[in-house]
Amino acid sequence: MRVCALISLAAASVTAFNSPTFRPRSTSKLFESHLLEGRTISGPLVPLNNFVLVKIEESDSETAGGIILTNKAKLKKTEGAVISVGPGRTHPDTGKLFAMPVSPGEVVVYGKYDGTEVLYDDEKHTLIRDIDVLVSFVAGGEMSLDTVNVLNDSVLVQVDPTEAQETVGGLLIASSSSDAKVRPSTGKVVKVGPGKMAGSGDLMDMDVSLDDMVKFRDFAGNEVKIGDDEFSVVKMEDILAKY
Repeated sequence: MRVCALISLAAASVTAFNSPTFRPRSTSKLFESHLLEGRTISGPLVPLNNFVLVKIEESDSETAGGIILTNKAKLKKTEGAVISVGPGRTHPDTGKLFAMPVSPGEVVVYGKYDGTEVLYDDEKHTLIRDIDVLVSFVAGGEMSLDTVNVLNDSVLVQVDPTEAQETVGGLLIASSSSDAKVRPSTGKVVKVGPGKMAGSGDLMDMDVSLDDMVKFRDFAGNEVKIGDDEFSVVKMEDILAKY
């Protein structure tokens, strides 16, 4: 009887396997491999905490004047597509999870010196923190003032690049004196982030609004060019006054 039962069970298993409704467990994910720095890894690269994996956009090979650049002279891009994101960071006191402000399918612009570059699947990527993102916009769209968003407690300020700069002694600095020139630190607010998240998870109110004129700390803002206009992304804590 026991032998007959085992034979019947084996026959049923074969029938189920051959049935069009049978779906064996996929092994593609189990054996999916990727390359990291030229070495094979057993699965995809998954960011942790509040890190974002970004595929870097190819550097420009030609200047605005049409000069072809060598590999060493190519302009480094600080823009790329979000591939994957970590779960977010937790508040050190309350343990509240701060959700990530960006997601796959977006394009981000980040600071020139931010992030850690990695060669992933033979293409240049970088791992940056969410707080390093200056602006984001939907992939496939054009980067414009209407489409970009600022994150967390950041503010997008339109500055005047032709604003005359003076030394403490009152001397005007020529625009060619780039080493001595002080970047503009005043401008008009054109975008306001949702606010900094408190330990409770609630968003804190921003103290500036659209069209406010603001004065912020010298060198505090990160420069971003959108179209032909120049902007600075400034943290709320670095804005000194408004008018």
